[in-house]
Amino acid sequence: MEKNPIASDMLIDMVMRTWPETIPVILKHNMQCVGCPLAIFHTVSYAAKEHNIDVIALIDELNSVITDKS
Repeated sequence: MEKNPIASDMLIDMVMRTWPETIPVILKHNMQCVGCPLAIFHTVSYAAKEHNIDVIALIDELNSVITDKS
């Protein structure tokens, strides 16, 4: 598996489903993506922008908590 599998163009819902350990990071930033019906349409980049969060910092933090599933 590549070093940083989560990218800005990935859907936030897919990120949470693939790596549930990312959910606490999302909640820590007061993002309401968990349970949001629009999460299946919004990318990580879009969600970060909507919540006024630096997208690079968010992606780095999300990648830092995921477990290698390979």
